[in-house]
Amino acid sequence: MPRASYLSGPMTRFGLAIAVAACVLDQATKLYLMFVYDLPNRTPIRLGPFFDFVFVRNTGISYGLFQTDSSLGQWTLLGLKIAAVIALWVWLARVTDRLTAASLGLIIGGAIGNAIDRLAYGWVFDFVFFHVSAGTWRFNWYVFNLADAAIVAGVIGLLYESLRGDRAVKAP
Repeated sequence: MPRASYLSGPMTRFGLAIAVAACVLDQATKLYLMFVYDLPNRTPIRLGPFFDFVFVRNTGISYGLFQTDSSLGQWTLLGLKIAAVIALWVWLARVTDRLTAASLGLIIGGAIGNAIDRLAYGWVFDFVFFHVSAGTWRFNWYVFNLADAAIVAGVIGLLYESLRGDRAVKAP
């Protein structure tokens, strides 16, 4: 009987290709905005009524939670991210459908993209600021990057996959 692999399965290559694409796109965008366009030394750039490009150093995790400037805190967050990527990869090795593999790939790629920032700079470069204004009312969303968008898209894909069709868990 063949031994099951914890790191390789029928959709692993597909999922990892998605992860690499997400990570490369995230890093290319960040490098361009930081070093070619020089976003850190520019005022916020208006992209339309809802989006601006801004320069933000995020020393925490998603939505600015758990902000830390200490080396121990940064290494702890990096260690947690590495553990999450390993767990997601093991999950990826067990899936057999493309949507779940693509979703896990997006999450893995986004996590690695942000981990590269944390390793290189000690913080994550966030740059997309979403906001909505209407008269005297204003809604400001958190500043995020393409890695964060990939992670959110991956989570949405996993949620959709868990709820669709006859594969969804039914209550008795």
